[in-house]
Amino acid sequence: MAGVNKVILIGNLGSDPEVRHLSNGSVVANFNIATSESYTNKNGEKVTQTEWHRIELWEGLAKVAEQYLKKGQSVYIEGKLKTENWQDSDGNNRTTTRIRGNNMTMLGGRNTDPHEGGAPQQQSAPDPAAAAPKNEAPSPSPSSSEQEVDDLPF
Repeated sequence: MAGVNKVILIGNLGSDPEVRHLSNGSVVANFNIATSESYTNKNGEKVTQTEWHRIELWEGLAKVAEQYLKKGQSVYIEGKLKTENWQDSDGNNRTTTRIRGNNMTMLGGRNTDPHEGGAPQQQSAPDPAAAAPKNEAPSPSPSSSEQEVDDLPF
């Protein structure tokens, strides 16, 4: 039976990404993100638990991270768990687990002003009614089928 190795995280960067350009032309970015959840304990006190996750992005995503991601920004990451085992200089066996991201969406947070080096924010399309000159005659009323479409809740 096939397995599924999928991770979805939404969190805040703990530091600016560390980006390396390898000799073979590849680019890799590494950074940590924090995810937090809050709950009320038995004593009625609010408790916040924070988990740190090591993220690894390659090639195009790494270049985007290098250019736009900054400490404190919120980011959505999809990827898979990747575990590495090695021996340290003292001969101890060590293990680390990271998330190798294959999809990233910048959600905002600090430094999202394009003038401050952050990623450009998404802009809405202009309202055509606001741009129309005031002295023009009003447009004809919409047909009943167009009115039904406008009644949708989204």
